[in-house]
Amino acid sequence: MSARTVHRIDRRLDAVITVPGSKSIANRALICAALADGVTELSNVPDGDDTTAMIAALRTLGAEVETSSDRVGIAGVGTDWPAVTLHAGLAGTTSRFLTALAALGSNPVTIDGHTPLRNRPVAPLLAALGDLGAIVRSGEVAGHLPVTVSGPPTGASVRIRGDVSSQFISALMLIGPRLPNGLRIELTSALVSMPYVALTASVMASFGVADVSVAADAVVIGAGRYRPTDLTVEPDASSAGYPLALAAVVGGRVAVPGLGLGALQGDARFADLLAAMGCGVTRTRDRVTVESGTRLRGIDVDMADMSDLVPTMAVVAACAESPTRVRGVGFIRAKESDRLGDLTAELRCLGVDIDEADDGLDIRPSTHHLVGGRVGTHHDHRLAMAFGLLGARCGGIVVDDAEVVSKSWPAFWDMLEGLGG
Repeated sequence: MSARTVHRIDRRLDAVITVPGSKSIANRALICAALADGVTELSNVPDGDDTTAMIAALRTLGAEVETSSDRVGIAGVGTDWPAVTLHAGLAGTTSRFLTALAALGSNPVTIDGHTPLRNRPVAPLLAALGDLGAIVRSGEVAGHLPVTVSGPPTGASVRIRGDVSSQFISALMLIGPRLPNGLRIELTSALVSMPYVALTASVMASFGVADVSVAADAVVIGAGRYRPTDLTVEPDASSAGYPLALAAVVGGRVAVPGLGLGALQGDARFADLLAAMGCGVTRTRDRVTVESGTRLRGIDVDMADMSDLVPTMAVVAACAESPTRVRGVGFIRAKESDRLGDLTAELRCLGVDIDEADDGLDIRPSTHHLVGGRVGTHHDHRLAMAFGLLGARCGGIVVDDAEVVSKSWPAFWDMLEGLGG
């Protein structure tokens, strides 16, 4: 198990940080490309575990994929794939998209992953695929991986909760155009992470499927065909949150290219939260810049639509001069880790004054109590990188299983070390 010691950054920052491409966009685009009639060229594709697992799975299904640096060329594979097993590693998004994709073929496909991924529930997605007419057989534990799926589905409508995981809804959306009569997804509860559902619709439109309607109570996708395209994946907004937050907790100015005005990802709005806390934020067409202010204030914020950034916000909040309340994110207990309970326990070990609530976190000013120490990542890249931020502020933090960052940003520690941390 690898460990990293993070040292304090003792200088004011003035940096331009390039972050990897969005794995959220890349994995959606890879599914669309696999279902398109022709060859798609993707550029700025991240090299994290999620996209690597997706590319390997599509090759196993029979897709012709060529990779070079950050470029991927993929020829559509259709749905006539063999009976195979696909391994998603720790990648939740990859496993959910592949599970839905498998329902389009007539041969059984088994989707599996490492133990932490097996522990994450997928019952609502499996039930929805079964309701559409797919054959779904659970493995060792019902509602969890491994699962074997075959189709083709014959239904045109399905009901699913909107407050469990938007990944389930996105997975269904991506296969919707290939159903004979399209797909209507009725939402039986409020939709969380709406920006991710909108992102799915945007990527689908890039591949020629524009007949998608997203509303509070339903998502409707018309029948159609994906067309091959050339697509540049924008930088990952969740990953960009870490260097932008560094400006707030260490001091100075940090810019991230490629994520300016018109960014597709909802997590790009994290910079607005930093602005509300007292930072200066500047956006141009091709970059966003955050500069620390004279005071860092706490805020009361609902982060349901940018939940991946809750660990990042918790670290920024610990360095603020007044309390912060994070609301609306009870569902992140079922991410790679329990992102409320595990995060709270580890941050307390570092001196952070934090309490877990039913739907979020309460964080109080902690800069006078921060200490070094050893923390676990709980197999969660978001926790690992958040602990890195706090280490850059106070120093002496040892992050166990540090290489878990390979899921989304393999070079994260090199970036932090290059800045002095």
